[in-house]
Amino acid sequence: MISLKENFNNFLFYLTKVRGYASTSIVTYENTFKEVNALAHYYEEDEKLILDITPLRLKNVNNSKKTISKKLSAVRSFIKFMQEQQEVNIKLIGDSVIKVPKTLPKPIDNALIEEVLNTSSRKEYLIISLLYGLGLRISELATLKIDDISLKWVQVQGKGNKSRQIPLLQNLHTKVNEYIKQEKPQIFLFEKEGQQMSSSQIRYLFTKVFKKCGIKATPHQLRHSFATHLLNNGARISDVSELLGHSSMVSTQIYTELSSSKKLNEYAKAHPLCQADSKK
Repeated sequence: MISLKENFNNFLFYLTKVRGYASTSIVTYENTFKEVNALAHYYEEDEKLILDITPLRLKNVNNSKKTISKKLSAVRSFIKFMQEQQEVNIKLIGDSVIKVPKTLPKPIDNALIEEVLNTSSRKEYLIISLLYGLGLRISELATLKIDDISLKWVQVQGKGNKSRQIPLLQNLHTKVNEYIKQEKPQIFLFEKEGQQMSSSQIRYLFTKVFKKCGIKATPHQLRHSFATHLLNNGARISDVSELLGHSSMVSTQIYTELSSSKKLNEYAKAHPLCQADSKK
């Protein structure tokens, strides 16, 4: 596979020698492509090249609409060149207009999550850790069976009976095993008096432990935090979309819209839960 930088150079040569672009315009394209080359995800999937510029969108979120528009225009021109002049099967991800719902929940700061975990019971701890560590819907957590959990993966039954596999962090796997040995659930991971706990029962425990710490939060905020933290740490939007079980990446793109530039540097490391100390 030809490198992204080499393809950019071919495009710049085309703009200069064939299209006759002015040197000032070429410089503008070069600066944009330097950013793309440094930040974007460029990979091959199903015999198609993918250029995911979501990290570029995140970095430029506070720039003017005019600046963002110019950069997107340059990238789209490059994609068109690759498709029409180079006859390359390539797809661009992250260039569409992102519509953000007015009710978009705010992600919960990792420090607050750790504070809640430190005051929670064994069951509450595992509920919060799985919602945040796997990005589950509360309905998916309620239907999670013991047999769905292996050493490295969790098989999740999502909407419309569509299943997906989510990697299970080692510290989470340890906590799950400890919980199963001590609580002895029979079929579902979360049971009460031998019966599957409902979404409402799990939600009650969740709300109670957060309220005890003076924090008003919902289970969906942890799912939102899972997606936001991963994207802000450079995860590919296509991967996050798959982990969340979204039918379209358009749904995942709303998580890239945060109003504060804090998102660019707050999570310098991998998913914070990976670094969490084991609860005693």
